[in-house]
Amino acid sequence: MQHARFVGVDVNRGDLRWPLPPDFAQRLRGKTVTGIGRRAKYLLIELSSDDVLLVHLGMSGSIRVFRDAAGEALGRYYHRPAPRAAHDHVVFHMSSGAIVTFNDPRRFGSMKLVARRELNAEPLLARLGPEPLGNAFDAAVLAAACTGRKTSLKAALSDQRVVAGLGNIYVCEALHRARLSPKRRAATLADRNGAPTERAARLVAGIQAVLEEAISAGGSTLRNHKLTDGALGMFQHNFRVYDRAGGKCPTTGCRGVIKRIVQNGRSTFYCPVCQK
Repeated sequence: MQHARFVGVDVNRGDLRWPLPPDFAQRLRGKTVTGIGRRAKYLLIELSSDDVLLVHLGMSGSIRVFRDAAGEALGRYYHRPAPRAAHDHVVFHMSSGAIVTFNDPRRFGSMKLVARRELNAEPLLARLGPEPLGNAFDAAVLAAACTGRKTSLKAALSDQRVVAGLGNIYVCEALHRARLSPKRRAATLADRNGAPTERAARLVAGIQAVLEEAISAGGSTLRNHKLTDGALGMFQHNFRVYDRAGGKCPTTGCRGVIKRIVQNGRSTFYCPVCQK
C-alpha cells in the first residue's frame, strides 16, 4: 500500500463506529500513501495531500489485501472466499494493482481523515498514554499516571490515557505475571512521595513481557483474528489466566484456582492466592 496511489474508493457502507464524511472517497482519490505508522490501536496512513487516514479495527475489523477482483492475494496474504465478501464496507483500489478492503462484521471499527498539522490535537490521539514497548514507558511514568487514583489496577491499565494500546486479555495476563490483584488500588504503585514502588517495576516488566510473547506468537485468535498469511495467532495457548476460570494457577508452588469476576463491564481472570 505504501507509495501506491488511490485510483478508486468504494464506500459500500459508511455507517461505521461514526459515519464517514460525504467527501471521504473524493479526498482519497488520486492521493499517494507516503507512510504507514501506528499509535496505540490506531493505524496512521499518511497521504500526499498532507492528510492522515486514521483507522481503528474495533473488535472484529480487518484489512485484507488482494491483487485483483478475482481475489488473487498479494504474496501470502489471506484469501477471501468471494470477490465481494460480506462486510467489506470500504474498498480501496490502488495503483499497484492491489485491492485493499476494510471488513468489519460488527462495525465497531472506524476511519477518519485528519489534517497532518492537526494530528497532535486530534481528540482520538491527544490524550493517549505512552506506548508500553516504547522508551518513554517505565515504572516512574506508570506510577505517576496512577498517583492518587482511587480506581483499581485493572481499570487503570485499561484506560488508554495511562498506557496506550492494552486490551482486556493482556491486562489480565500482565497482572498475573506481576503477581498483582486486579482489584488493588492503582495508587499503590507509588509511595507517599510519588516514587514508583517495587510493584510498579514488576507491573511494567509484566506488561512488556506479555506483549513481546504475544507478538512473537502472532497475537491471540479467539474468534476471527488471522495473520496476513491466513494463519491463526497462537498466544491463546499461552494464556495463564484469561478464560481459564476454574483451572489451577500456573504459578510454581501456588495452589490457587483461577477466578473470574466482572470489572467495569469486562471479564477479569486472576488468581486470588498469588495475586495480591
